[in-house]
Amino acid sequence: MNSLIKLELSRALRNKKFLFFSVLYPSFIYLIFASSSGSGERVGDSGLTVATYLMVSMASFGALTAVLMGNSERIAKERESGWVRQLRLTTLPGRGYVLAKTAGAAVVSLPSIIVVFLVAAAVKDVRLDAWQWLALTGVIWAGSLVFAALGVAIGYMASGDAVRPVTMIIYFGMSILGGLWMPSTSFPRWLQDIAEWLPTHAYAALGRAVEQSEAPHTQDIAILVVSFVLFAGGAAWLYRKDTLKA
Repeated sequence: MNSLIKLELSRALRNKKFLFFSVLYPSFIYLIFASSSGSGERVGDSGLTVATYLMVSMASFGALTAVLMGNSERIAKERESGWVRQLRLTTLPGRGYVLAKTAGAAVVSLPSIIVVFLVAAAVKDVRLDAWQWLALTGVIWAGSLVFAALGVAIGYMASGDAVRPVTMIIYFGMSILGGLWMPSTSFPRWLQDIAEWLPTHAYAALGRAVEQSEAPHTQDIAILVVSFVLFAGGAAWLYRKDTLKA
């Protein structure tokens, strides 16, 4: 499994297009959104400035981009090329394959998080305590494992031709409804009620709790844990199903 993780990292780092969209793209979006409001303007009753609030949103969005887009399309192509069939001839178990793909994608997501933080601090003058920067990095990075597992599941659920549109719908739908592009408080009440149960909403909420020096809500942690179990379990089941089909 360690060898597969190293291979995944090597392949991702050689993909310049992937690195641009997963590492630099979120920072560009952050600057556009953060510059559209006054530097001292605050978001609702959060007590956070727009720049600070959006920093967590775009760092989470960047990690989501790295793990979801990269995993789903790569796996679908690997299935069509026969690479996954070759892996089945090895001693690698299904859970090992899912964990390797999940861990490999999550490691690649770390640069996108750090770049957004650096841009926010250098350009938008976001200031936090040292422990908050460290905690934010850890929370957002660890939370990306949930969506890395989802990427594996989508890669086995969709064909090579369908994987991109399916992933884009899920990717933008969860990002927008989860409040990564705009505060969910701006949604109608009925939509806010739905958004509160999305893993992307819970994901960003953990980071904002760190910014506010507050303990994370139990509901947010529970949503992420349950989502990870469902996504990882679904990915392992789809892997075994694909194995039986071959």
